[in-house]
Amino acid sequence: MNECGCHTGEAKTRLERRAIGIALALNATMFVVGIAAGLVARSNALLADALDMLADSTAYGIALLAIGRAATFKRRAALASGVILAILGVGVIADAVRRALVGGEPEGWIMALIALLSLIVNASVLKVLAPYRKGEVHLRAAWIFTRADVIANLGVISAAMLVIATNSGIPDLLVGAAIGLYVLKEATEILREARDVRGAETGG
Repeated sequence: MNECGCHTGEAKTRLERRAIGIALALNATMFVVGIAAGLVARSNALLADALDMLADSTAYGIALLAIGRAATFKRRAALASGVILAILGVGVIADAVRRALVGGEPEGWIMALIALLSLIVNASVLKVLAPYRKGEVHLRAAWIFTRADVIANLGVISAAMLVIATNSGIPDLLVGAAIGLYVLKEATEILREARDVRGAETGG
């Protein structure tokens, strides 16, 4: 029997690395697929969703580095994730404005198919990360990212159905901008938690 709990800690670290590694691989793959599909479909919502996947992949990479490290490093990892997500949100909203000025109708069926595939992937990742949703700040940040993805995927599917039904690109732009705003909200939540953890560390 190992009274020091070393083996237990090592096993926990391996499980955390495996969960984040799966999330990283799936999100990186869907980022490539989403960007390609968004450009072909001329969809702001798909591009927003794909960029969200890129931000997630970056956050998961940071989380992998944080596993097994000191609490201060983990807090800084979560802080970096929140900043990345905030930048992404602003970029998505800016792109929605640009596309509104340029015009053009997206391909609704491509939007729907890719968003459905993304939803399946993100639902799987969310299940893998579920045990860590109340864990350390860097792991909770990863779970928050994936929860945002699932909501974004549902929004893109809804927009695709409206684009098909109305032959208008407005639903695509509205959902793309909404994803950007939601991403900013999630970034704020992560940054607030990182700040709270810092306050707990310093006793402030």
